[in-house]
Amino acid sequence: MKLFLSVLIALVLLSGEVAFAESRIPEGLSGDWSLELSSKEPAWMSVVEKDGRPLVYMRIYIGSDGPFEAEVVGDRLQFAIQPVRTAKGSQLVTKREVKVGLTDGQLDGSIAYVANDGTETRIVSFTGKRIPPMPKSPPELSKVKFGKKISLFNGRDLDGWRPHERDKINGWSAQDGMLVNTTPKTDFSATGDHANLRTKAEFEDFRFHIEFLVEEQRNSGIYLRGMYEAQVVDRDSRMQGIQGVGAIFGRIAPSKNAGRPGGEWQTYDLTLVDRHITVVLNGEAVIDNQPVIGPTAGAICTDPSAPGPIYLQGDHTNVRYRNITLEPVVNRE
Repeated sequence: MKLFLSVLIALVLLSGEVAFAESRIPEGLSGDWSLELSSKEPAWMSVVEKDGRPLVYMRIYIGSDGPFEAEVVGDRLQFAIQPVRTAKGSQLVTKREVKVGLTDGQLDGSIAYVANDGTETRIVSFTGKRIPPMPKSPPELSKVKFGKKISLFNGRDLDGWRPHERDKINGWSAQDGMLVNTTPKTDFSATGDHANLRTKAEFEDFRFHIEFLVEEQRNSGIYLRGMYEAQVVDRDSRMQGIQGVGAIFGRIAPSKNAGRPGGEWQTYDLTLVDRHITVVLNGEAVIDNQPVIGPTAGAICTDPSAPGPIYLQGDHTNVRYRNITLEPVVNRE
């Protein structure tokens, strides 16, 4: 009997080890990926292992990036990401089921959008570009050389800028030396019917200066290279900490709330070098050369090795900007 129990226990343990081994990430899938969807939506994915199980972070434009538990089926991962609601208050919810793997060393996958009434609404295919690992140490900013300061806004018109969404209302204008967004929206929902604004030019790493005025309980955002959002709210906003003023939204919380009350001008000095960000808000350093892992929600660019624009949220609420300048990195020793 003892021998039988010993054999049974060994078989159970062995079967657990086999299941454990089978749950591991298929070779080559681990790491971060900038995705290219057939729907043209910006997307990003990170595949990691936790406790011997595959875990995936994935975001398509806005919303949560997880993590989402994945299942290994053959040589591919299968998982479901955050479902989407058809409209506010609607009972119709669409699940998003993802399958992803490598074919001849190249990432490929699909996202099935399935409504909760059981109908499959559409399938979006995607490919991906591997993102190199984060540098092991932060850059020595004292050794970084910045080039001549470039003015991005002339104070007279929108020369050098364009709406990002051509099918939305353009609420942006130049008024008295300010870049002004006018919209009737007052809530903090993620998107709206007014357009966001971006520079026509695209940039690599830089040091960036901008001043903003946002009223009490109003909201905008400044995306560096179209990828990392510096939050724009007043100091007393209901959005605080990792979602508050001084934050790289959802990624890095400021060390303190150095914001000012709504209706007062505030200043950002933002340095982005080697995927590390320094944030100086109203003259106070609140983020010191910290790595930012993955794009923030609402990003329009997801490849950190490619240049990107300065991108301002206009689909949120009224906001004013002025004195917008950029100093590109020209040498890093």
